[in-house]
Amino acid sequence: MYCGGGDFSAGVYFWAQVREQTHPDAERPLKIWLVIVRLKHYSGPPAVREDFASASFLGKWRTVFNIGGNKYRLVVDMRYDLGRIYIRHVLTHEEYDRRTQADSL
Repeated sequence: MYCGGGDFSAGVYFWAQVREQTHPDAERPLKIWLVIVRLKHYSGPPAVREDFASASFLGKWRTVFNIGGNKYRLVVDMRYDLGRIYIRHVLTHEEYDRRTQADSL
């Protein structure tokens, strides 16, 4: 899923995909996350950490956010060089742990 533009703005496609997920209660916390990232143009992980202290960085682009009071994990690829965020997964902690163990993030 793609969420972005030059200023990290979101597209309609993203929300259509979120509503199809098996976790519709994640929509509101994801919208809150989106409001924050739309206001920014992150230059790298330190800038992201200023807004999301608990964000985890896996490799060059992959970032994991705790969403909804730590109930969900939002896995994204943040292309700082392009000013885009690519949504990869919205997962519960259990789903995240399974994918991490299977090395399928």
